[in-house]
Amino acid sequence: MASEQSIEKPILVAVMGPTGSGKSSFINLASDGNLPVSDELVSCTSEIVLSNVFEIDGRRIVIIDTPGFDDTSKPDSEILSMIASYLNESYKAGMTLSGLLFMHRISDTRMGGISRRNFRMFRKLCGDETLKNVLVVTTMWDSVTLQLGNARETQLKSDDRFFKPVLDQGGAMVRHDNTREGAQAILRRILNNHPAPVRLQREMVDEGKKITETGAADELKREMAELVERYTKEIAQIKKEMEEALKDRDEASHRELEEVKNQLENELKRHEQDRNMLSDVYAAEKKKTEETMARYMEEMKQERISREEANKKIDTLQQALLKSRDEAHEKECLLLKQQIAQLASNSRPPTIRICCIQ
Repeated sequence: MASEQSIEKPILVAVMGPTGSGKSSFINLASDGNLPVSDELVSCTSEIVLSNVFEIDGRRIVIIDTPGFDDTSKPDSEILSMIASYLNESYKAGMTLSGLLFMHRISDTRMGGISRRNFRMFRKLCGDETLKNVLVVTTMWDSVTLQLGNARETQLKSDDRFFKPVLDQGGAMVRHDNTREGAQAILRRILNNHPAPVRLQREMVDEGKKITETGAADELKREMAELVERYTKEIAQIKKEMEEALKDRDEASHRELEEVKNQLENELKRHEQDRNMLSDVYAAEKKKTEETMARYMEEMKQERISREEANKKIDTLQQALLKSRDEAHEKECLLLKQQIAQLASNSRPPTIRICCIQ
């Protein structure tokens, strides 16, 4: 009977990767959603976004869309804080990830700095213990020849700088063919995974660490230190060139160099501020996420209550239908069947199985 069906929490899947790698497009195909889609340069996902609840093989799924660590509108400290606050608050609420997808364009001629940087942060967030639940999803296969795509895929699988560590820990690499069937086939590989917390959740929730003490924050600080060092060297070189331009009385070159120097100094200042504000940004994001999660859990509760009530009504109608199967009550049977069908179609999402009575 309908009321005997268990109403479970949806399977939770996170999607990560660089801007323009196909995260939102994949989610839209899998869930029949309408998330904004970015190009390779400008990110459309600057917040944590959840897909609608949808079903594959009778299992309810929610996908988490995340901004990349190359977002055009937010610093990396804010991206990390957003991802950390959502993962931590959902984990506290009893929602553990069943799988993580890392998206990568097979059309990229090489795995450049942005992709490798995103993947390094991804590994620090996950930790080696969770890599068995990771799928590296290659996209944009329609942009390359099969021969070229195969060659790039082989390199990505076999190189320790790229995705070999994921495969060594039990993860897998799969191809996305940009179809709904293909997207859902990829998600089917996750349905029976054992949900497990990622490293960041264990560090901050289970071990009580501050965000600045996590492996992901260490990686972020290392990258920022490299940027600061690079900008400092470039500024020193430009100052030297400015002195030479003054000696040569080349005022035009001096003005151009001064503009470049000012730009670099502003970038340097921004990165130094970004490096020092991680704790404050996380505290603000945590507060927002707590409020959002409270609303989400209340919506889940109300949905569960509505579906349970619908199940009870369907059971009652099915019992009445069983009693009205004889020919004298044909009209009543038809009315009851219509009411059952209406209740089932109004249930969100439609997971109720209706008994077919002839």
